[in-house]
Parts: sequence; C-alpha cells; structure tokens
Amino acid sequence: MARALTAERLKCENTAFQGTGGVSACNRDHGFRPAFLDTETGTVYLSCNRNGQPAPFHRLDGLPEELISERDDRGRVIAVKQRVVSGFERDGCFYTREQAACFVVPPTPRQGS
Repeated sequence: MARALTAERLKCENTAFQGTGGVSACNRDHGFRPAFLDTETGTVYLSCNRNGQPAPFHRLDGLPEELISERDDRGRVIAVKQRVVSGFERDGCFYTREQAACFVVPPTPRQGS
C-alpha cells in the first residue's frame, strides 16, 4: 500500500539520495527544479512556497488544495494524497529522484590527483 507524501517522508528521501542528483542541491546546476507529479492525472507541479513563488527544494505548502490530504492546527500542509510523488522537472519533463540521480552522476576522482 502506498504511503501519503509527508514532510517527514521528504526528509527520508533527501537522506536516501544525499550527495546524488536525487536532491535539489546536487542537480540544480543541471536545470532540474523540485517538482511533484500527480500520478493520476500526469500533471507536474513545481515546488512552490505558500505565496506561489518557486521554492529551491520540495515544499508541500505550495501544492493545490485538491492534492492536500491533511493540515496541522496552523493550516500548514502535513500530508498530500498518495498519488503524489516527489521528483524534478527539467525541460518540460518529470524525473523521479532515481532518474535525476542517474542523470547527474558525480565525477569520479582521478587517480594520482
């Protein structure tokens, strides 16, 4: 059974992909922007702050209301529907974290350097 996407799950994903192209800090220079895919509709949503401005990392607060499944007492998004996955947008295409990590391969150290 799929789990809802939460801020905690985003942190776990960042930890799992740390140091690879599967995180914003490592793929930004390659034209990737943090985004979410609604797997039911195929719609890609760029990650945004509450005010609608693009966010430099994955934020749930900027997603449209129809994707939100739970808010906290202060109105912040704490979970979105299970059909939403995090990833990246680049040149109009959605990339999963795994795909972005494969695309952005860190240079290997040269022997004798």
